[in-house]
Amino acid sequence: MLIGTWNLENLYRPGGPFGPADKAAYETKLAALATTITQLGPTLLGVQEVGEPEALRDLAGLVGGDWHTALSQHPDSRGIRVGFLSRTPLTVLSDTAAFPPPLRPVQADDEGGAVAEAGRGFLAVETVTDTGPLRAAVCHLKSKLLSYPDGRFQPRDEGERARYGAYALYRRAAEATALRALADVLLTGDGRQRDVVVLGDLNDEVQAATTQILLGPPGSEIGTPGFDRPDGGDALRLWDVAPLIPAARRFSRVNSGRRELIDHILLSHHLVHRVTEAGTGLPDEVAPDLPSVDPLRPAERQGAPGSDHAPVWVRIG
Repeated sequence: MLIGTWNLENLYRPGGPFGPADKAAYETKLAALATTITQLGPTLLGVQEVGEPEALRDLAGLVGGDWHTALSQHPDSRGIRVGFLSRTPLTVLSDTAAFPPPLRPVQADDEGGAVAEAGRGFLAVETVTDTGPLRAAVCHLKSKLLSYPDGRFQPRDEGERARYGAYALYRRAAEATALRALADVLLTGDGRQRDVVVLGDLNDEVQAATTQILLGPPGSEIGTPGFDRPDGGDALRLWDVAPLIPAARRFSRVNSGRRELIDHILLSHHLVHRVTEAGTGLPDEVAPDLPSVDPLRPAERQGAPGSDHAPVWVRIG
């Protein structure tokens, strides 16, 4: 069984304000995405940046075979949302953008505006694979890309940059907290027996505080002495598979020439000890071949083929 996550980068049908300009560009993009999915061969793939349900259906049809899809009903202001492609039928367990009480709204701008929910919904599903029931949640947390009033991507001064950096971090931390609350529901205190995966674009790296929120009780991360020592926290923990990815491939995006792993797969205790392989891109690649993204020109790749992210995947025995 192969489980993956992939940010599809602006998956819209042509003609709109955010997707490809014409049918030819759209078909080129779909073909590149479909080729990767076909070669990867996932059992379950969490996806991000789906702009239109019809576009995901187009993609599934081009990959071929029987696919089941599920999409969140909570898109962001651009219309992008998270979802799943699956070889087995899906049952939606939860589709929410709410912050868990007593977490309060967080400041979002200099005027004191506050946000009380995630910018994009969290979708949780259950499916039955060859190894039994599997519960999965997919997310796309607040971007590290900073935007400012009046549609600017450049701050007026360094004070404004720092403040809006803080506002973005507040939002991403609150969203991570909400995602962890959903993970608790999926685990039901039984991660040693239940197969649970949380995956998606976390928009930050392994050691980031927002990523660490998702792990639960500390002390048993992969690569630490506690990993093979069972304890009471194992029922509640999630393990980030990043340390199992070969170092040369441990990135899913290139930002201003810097490789970063911002797409993640986190597994329950019952799953993590059955991992046989983890990676990014395609299994036979030395490393993903990705374009470098310029954060000051977010629209530069509108309509570009493929994606600026590499899929992240894990094989479960």
